[in-house]
Amino acid sequence: MMINPKRDLEQLNGPVLLFGGPYSNLAATEAMQTEAQRLQIPPERIICTGDIIAYCAEPVETLELIRRWGIHVVQGNCEQSLGAGAPDCGCGFDADSSCSLLSIEWYRYASQRISPEQQRWMAQLPGQLDFQLGSLQFSVVHGSPDSINEFIFPGTAQALKQARLSATAADAVVGGHCGIPFGERLERGYWLNAGVIGMPANDGTQDGWYLLLEPDSNGVTANWHRLPYQAQTSRQRMQQADLCDAYAQALTSGRWPSIDILPETDRLEPPTPLKLQTLRLTY
Repeated sequence: MMINPKRDLEQLNGPVLLFGGPYSNLAATEAMQTEAQRLQIPPERIICTGDIIAYCAEPVETLELIRRWGIHVVQGNCEQSLGAGAPDCGCGFDADSSCSLLSIEWYRYASQRISPEQQRWMAQLPGQLDFQLGSLQFSVVHGSPDSINEFIFPGTAQALKQARLSATAADAVVGGHCGIPFGERLERGYWLNAGVIGMPANDGTQDGWYLLLEPDSNGVTANWHRLPYQAQTSRQRMQQADLCDAYAQALTSGRWPSIDILPETDRLEPPTPLKLQTLRLTY
């Protein structure tokens, strides 16, 4: 899928908070906003990697919270599809996969609720956000710099990650889309994924994830953090809306309804709680 033009945020000073996939999960998004306020990080240093609207029951409420908050947002495939009035979410699932079949219901539900003005807002979001933090240059995308819906997982070949990074002028790429937080030092540069807040990371826990980039005189430290929230509330709202019970259950079980999109190396059975990760980035 094509990617909208990029936007340059230039130099950012102070910690930068990144998260992805609110997924119409209002309770998780409220928890993320509360956490950002606790950390005293202003909206100009907060970036969402896209997919504000997806599986859960409150697409309009979640979208409007993000807009009022005034943070930066990279266009995800869900914003691109909803903004264009496309017939499906454009997530990049194989046509006969469980994920593709399960996405039909929530996409129809969201499409019927958003307004033309909200569609226009989503359609104009940038496809890439660039910024400098300390001495390092970052590019934030949804899938990859090559495709808005490309899945880049922890188990994706390092050579592919290197090729996608090398297509940018960045020292590090921060992606979303895949739903799993991770960081990797490549031969030249770094590939990071902030994780998502609206669904668990298929690790058997209810938590979402976010990424904090903290600069100092010698580089940048990337720290991943769990985001606890009232997952049972979001599950109940999905059930009240008669939305897919498989995704509603995933909110509290911490297990995705299907893992057929995951590389074999990322299919942890049984799901194992992810460990907090720190990665030191130097120029």
